[in-house]
Amino acid sequence: MGGNLLINYGEAVAAILFGIGFGNLLLQSNLIKKIIGLNIMDSAIYLFLAEKGYIAGRIAPIAIDNSPHVEDYINPIPSGLVLTGIVVSVSVTALMLSLTIRLYKRYHTLDLDEISQVLKREG
Repeated sequence: MGGNLLINYGEAVAAILFGIGFGNLLLQSNLIKKIIGLNIMDSAIYLFLAEKGYIAGRIAPIAIDNSPHVEDYINPIPSGLVLTGIVVSVSVTALMLSLTIRLYKRYHTLDLDEISQVLKREG
């Protein structure tokens, strides 16, 4: 079992990062810390996809020497998914941060527990 972990250390690091981000998302009450946890989870998924898409000894799928053998190239789909995911992640992070600013301007706190208490008192 130890040999498999050493071979798949990238996937293990991705799983650990995902766990850290998920724990941060669940346990923190500060909105900024929750956004950071979500970004850590995103990064872990991108690392996992990049690890799965890489095959040792193969080259990027750019046909320079007109090699007809598919076995010479890595799979380009995980790389495309990572790039698309990064763009979406940046957009979602910007939206979450703008909503966090709006919440702070209204409630003067970033603590979700305090915001929920104020909402219970108002409602």
